[in-house]
Amino acid sequence: MAATSEKTGPTNRALEPDSDAPDNPGHEFAQFGSGCFWGAELRFQRVVGVVKTEVGYSQGHLEDPNYKLVCSGTTNHAEVVRVQFDPEVCPYTDLLSVFWARHDPTTLNRQGGDVGTQYRSGIYYYNENQARLAQESKEAKQVELKDKKVVTEILPAKRFYRAEEYHQQYLEKGGGQGNKQSAEKGCTNPIRCYG
Repeated sequence: MAATSEKTGPTNRALEPDSDAPDNPGHEFAQFGSGCFWGAELRFQRVVGVVKTEVGYSQGHLEDPNYKLVCSGTTNHAEVVRVQFDPEVCPYTDLLSVFWARHDPTTLNRQGGDVGTQYRSGIYYYNENQARLAQESKEAKQVELKDKKVVTEILPAKRFYRAEEYHQQYLEKGGGQGNKQSAEKGCTNPIRCYG
C-alpha cells in the first residue's frame, strides 16, 4: 500500500529514485534496458570490473510488479539489467559501449521478435556524470547511424524491482534448454537467447 503525505496525498514508491546502495562504497550502479534482459545480463556479466548483475523492472508506475504484469504492458516498466561495477576497473563509458553494441537502439519498444514497452531502449542514470556521459554516447551513436533515429530514452533510475529468481543469471544457468553459457570475464562466445 502506498504511503500517504498530508501535503501531497498518496505517494508512489515505484516512481521514486532507486535508493539502493552498492555492496561496496567504492562501486556504482548503472541500469540499462535493451530488450529481453537475459542476453543483456550475460553480456554485462562478462565485463571485467562488473561485480554483480541483477535483472528486474524499473521506470514503471506499479509497486512490486511481477513478470506477468510487466508483460501485460500496463505497468510501463522496462526490463532492465542493474549492473554494479567498480569504476576504477570499468569506467561507465565501457558499459555504455556494451549497451550500444548489444541491441538496436532505433526500434521503438521492440528488439527482434520481442515487442512491447518493456523491451524499450533506455539508459537510467544514478548521477549527473552518468547522465552526461549517456547523452554524449547517444549523440555519438546518432551520428554513427546517420538517418536512422535513435529512440533510446535517458532518464534518472527509478526504484528497481528485482525480477523473479528464475530470471537471474538465466542464460548462465542454462535457460529453458539447459545449455549453460559462460559468464567468464572477457568471454566472447556468441550469446544465444532462448526461453
